[in-house]
Amino acid sequence: MSTDLQLEFETFAGAGPKDETDYAVRSYVSGLADDQLDEYDPNWTDEQVMDWDGNFRSDGALMLVCCERDVDVGEFREVVEEFLRFRSQGK
Repeated sequence: MSTDLQLEFETFAGAGPKDETDYAVRSYVSGLADDQLDEYDPNWTDEQVMDWDGNFRSDGALMLVCCERDVDVGEFREVVEEFLRFRSQGK
């Protein structure tokens, strides 16, 4: 993943104001390997998404450092799908 693209996505204003956790999850998602991201299927169940990523705690929250709140699989899906659109547009 291009570092420039990763930094652009972290600060991309698409969803409005961000808190520390928003930046952390956006950084995490944009740092995933391209081949892993290419496997993502929006039709997967929540459990399949969590298995695909492999970084969810047993309580269902994404494991992140420097975050103010928990990120559930629904929010994670939104960010992954937003990043895939962002990446395909070359922004």
